[in-house]
Amino acid sequence: MPELEAIERLAESAAGAGAIEVIARVARPGAAGPLPIHAFRFGPEDRATPALLVIGGVHGLEKIGTDVAIAFLQTILARLAWDAVLQDALSRCRIVVVPLVNPVGMAMRRRSNGRGVDLMRNAPANGYPGTPLVGGHRISPLLPWYMGKSDAAMEPEAAALAELVEREVFASPLAIALDLHSGFGFVDRLWYPYARTSEPPPDLAAIDALVRVLDDTLPNHVYHVEQTSRAYAIRGDLWDYLYDRRRAVGDRPGLLLPLTLEMGSWNWVRKNPLQGLSSLGRFNPITPHRHRRTLRRHLPLLEFLFHAAVSHAAWLPASSSRSR
Repeated sequence: MPELEAIERLAESAAGAGAIEVIARVARPGAAGPLPIHAFRFGPEDRATPALLVIGGVHGLEKIGTDVAIAFLQTILARLAWDAVLQDALSRCRIVVVPLVNPVGMAMRRRSNGRGVDLMRNAPANGYPGTPLVGGHRISPLLPWYMGKSDAAMEPEAAALAELVEREVFASPLAIALDLHSGFGFVDRLWYPYARTSEPPPDLAAIDALVRVLDDTLPNHVYHVEQTSRAYAIRGDLWDYLYDRRRAVGDRPGLLLPLTLEMGSWNWVRKNPLQGLSSLGRFNPITPHRHRRTLRRHLPLLEFLFHAAVSHAAWLPASSSRSR
């Protein structure tokens, strides 16, 4: 699996520049040994600093999300060797990257993990109905979007990611998470909570302020920003679960703003219809020049979100003005 090989090479080259850990090892059916889930951390040890969290490969078929996360890691490591501005920013803010959450699913070329569970629908359900089937179901792991059994614990990949997020960013005054996906429509979308309901999230003022700064800073950006539930309602959404858990930590004031980048893979299929015949082709740019273009396309967004986390005091609305 070239993605996992690239991640392991980056882990070797990042020694000394950041902290690298394996947050879980996941068994692959029929394989000799488990596959690792790596997490990279750059910046201060103090977890009470702002943070940018970048996640890829939650769905095994969506390899481009992992590729974008790898390209971001390569950029960070190259710049750390010479870029005094980045070095200074990383003295005040942390970057945490998990480039491949679902290595077994990617190895098996399936959306779900090795047990047939959709990791993005595997958090505890909360009574909301969700869009039928696509929004999460418990019918069978043979169908996509399977949530897992109602009485089962979270899958090891989802549990490891949740534990990492709680440990690394729940003490931050502001943590921005970007989860990299593909496969919905012709445009690139930035989704924010909630996924389970059209009810606006409590931190809508902070999200609105971030979007206004994005529009002002990158006026020609390509992203359509909307609440996830405007596309479809999801049961057991992992980011809804973590967003609510962070809000429930009353003794540590701060915000977790989770965003999902849904890259519009239908554009790639429209330009090269034959790739739509393969499972990977429906979710990833296949031709080399489109793949490279996609890796370039989203690095400005990642750079912007990092700077927004570092400088959150300059744009985040005061609590007294959020209700308005």
